[in-house]
Amino acid sequence: MKENRMKKQVSRLGLSVLTIAVLSGCTSVGPDFMGVGKAPVPQKWVHKGKKSDKAIAQWWKTFHDPTLNKLVAKSYAQNLDIKAAGLRIAQARSILGISEGLAFPQVQQVNASASSSYGKQKDIATTSLGFDMGWELDLWGKYARGIESSEAQVYASVASYNDIMVSVISEVARNYINYRTSEERLAYAKRNVVIQERVTKMTEIQFNSGNVSELDMQQARSQLYNTRSLIPSLELSKVKARNALALLLASSDSSIDNILNKSSRQYQDKISRYIGQEKHGAIQLKVNKQNLLNVKIIPYARLNPYNKIDAELITRRPDLKVAEYQVHAKSALIGAAEAELYPSFSLFGNIGLNSNNATGSWVSASNALGVTVGPSFSWNIFQYGRIKNQIRLKDAQFEESLVNYNKKVLSAVAEVSNALNGYIYTQKQQVENRKAVDATVRAFNISVIQYNDGLVSYQRLLTTVEKLTSTQDRYASIKGNLALNAIALYKALGGGWQISKGKAYLSQETAAKMKKRVDWDHYLDPEMTRLPKGLE
Repeated sequence: MKENRMKKQVSRLGLSVLTIAVLSGCTSVGPDFMGVGKAPVPQKWVHKGKKSDKAIAQWWKTFHDPTLNKLVAKSYAQNLDIKAAGLRIAQARSILGISEGLAFPQVQQVNASASSSYGKQKDIATTSLGFDMGWELDLWGKYARGIESSEAQVYASVASYNDIMVSVISEVARNYINYRTSEERLAYAKRNVVIQERVTKMTEIQFNSGNVSELDMQQARSQLYNTRSLIPSLELSKVKARNALALLLASSDSSIDNILNKSSRQYQDKISRYIGQEKHGAIQLKVNKQNLLNVKIIPYARLNPYNKIDAELITRRPDLKVAEYQVHAKSALIGAAEAELYPSFSLFGNIGLNSNNATGSWVSASNALGVTVGPSFSWNIFQYGRIKNQIRLKDAQFEESLVNYNKKVLSAVAEVSNALNGYIYTQKQQVENRKAVDATVRAFNISVIQYNDGLVSYQRLLTTVEKLTSTQDRYASIKGNLALNAIALYKALGGGWQISKGKAYLSQETAAKMKKRVDWDHYLDPEMTRLPKGLE
């Protein structure tokens, strides 16, 4: 009879549980996320039609430099910041798993105890074994909103991975350009050292002949020494750029040297090709149709700065997607906090075995088995002030995240504008500076001949030598700045992360090591660690 009565009670309770469980999946209080709204981008950048980021997906190839392509490929495979970002995705997915687990019975506990007592007649052994289970039904969507927030954070971690890729690739390209710029400046500096050595030797001969004063000779030497002093600083710039690349690629400096030096052979500057003697044996710089005067070491990007900017490219920037997903996560937390205003319904159950038997005898379960099942109800009606302020806090944090998103958009717009205009104006600067280089070369050749003929003073000759050195060095720096502005523009448009689409965010070696250490179940399987092909 007792057993039948218990079955009926359990059946009624099961029906009640089913009814509440059905209802619990129907309501999620709080605001539903409706997006971040219209991004504050310039209206002239908004275009209709299909949007594509194919042009910027592998932007470094516009430099047509195999060495740069190789460095970028290695950075994607080896960079430690990218590897750390992949591990943060694994962390975010684990946190999502924790949130999802709260939708199931939150309390699952086994209790066991045993004790003995000694009486006058016999010893008594007390045994207790129980299983407790408690389940707070998600009637108002508190846990559902928590899952929603955690899902948004997972997508934010993926977008952050992409953002780090954009930064790493642009840093690799930037340091490579700095390395090549230092090489080109060195080529000009070494060439001008040879020129100034010949001018100084010529001046010393003139001084020994009594044709010029010691002042002229010392000024020539001073100019030579100053140009020589520039070379160590340029060599140091090369070392710093090389070391930065080694850090970005998590490689030794020697391995980076092997990559850079192998391609540097084609840039060897044979000074004898540019310097000769023509009239009266005077030193002259060669200028011909092959343009041998120009040292071509810094790669040049095939970029048309007058193409239309697409606002969609900017709003798809990974750092803006991070901010957008964080707004979504904050929105969901408002609902999770608001659910605390409403009553909470829980189910609890206990199956226990309690027995008191004489020591040494078998445990009898005939009268010791107990089953307790029932619902519970709680309502924080006296803590409305605290809960209301918690909701207000989450709402203010959500609104702040929206403000931060809009600020990031405006910052992205400024970055694009600065890089674009920087490229345009640096390009114009390069055109004019190239004219200056040609003019200083011609002025130098004329001044050497006229000085030998006694038509100009030695001071005029020194001035043209100094202008030649500074103008050529400036020309190389401007070429480097032009390439750096191109990199800045592609970075501002969010280019580069697209190469990771569909690829794993953890290497097989890392996943195998983690699986060996901890039970990751299916989390680190190859198909589970593939990055999505798009985050729209």
